[in-house]
Amino acid sequence: MELRSVEELMDLLYACRGVRDTAHGPGPGVDLHDHALRTAALLRRSRPADKELQLAGLVHPVGQLLRPADPAGRAELAADAVGLLLGPRVARLVRLHPRRGFSVDDDDLLSLRQADEDGLTTVFDAGVLEDWRTVLELVAARNSRLGAVD
Repeated sequence: MELRSVEELMDLLYACRGVRDTAHGPGPGVDLHDHALRTAALLRRSRPADKELQLAGLVHPVGQLLRPADPAGRAELAADAVGLLLGPRVARLVRLHPRRGFSVDDDDLLSLRQADEDGLTTVFDAGVLEDWRTVLELVAARNSRLGAVD
């Protein structure tokens, strides 16, 4: 599945509402939609100029919606889904984000992982998905222009 428009991506992110991620331990799990918003908001606070990193935080949970029965393939599927629209950097971060157990010397990936972990436990008003539409549109438009030049 490749997402070809911001509207398709927004629909997928809205579909995460009410879907619970129970992979992080016992209990009711975290709502994927809320978790996506919190992760992106935390990255916006820590790295305000890095829109692609923020969007990687926003879209990283979509693999759980696309492939609920295959935890191992979720990140790859999510990266493939958003890569065409949001570009190779966002796709790379989404793809590598869940890979634990190996040493990472990548500040972006470390920031994403930290925001992801904090987004699971820190509860605050992270706004609404519609707040991210303009950022999604800007990154998608920039990626489209860059792709046309290559």
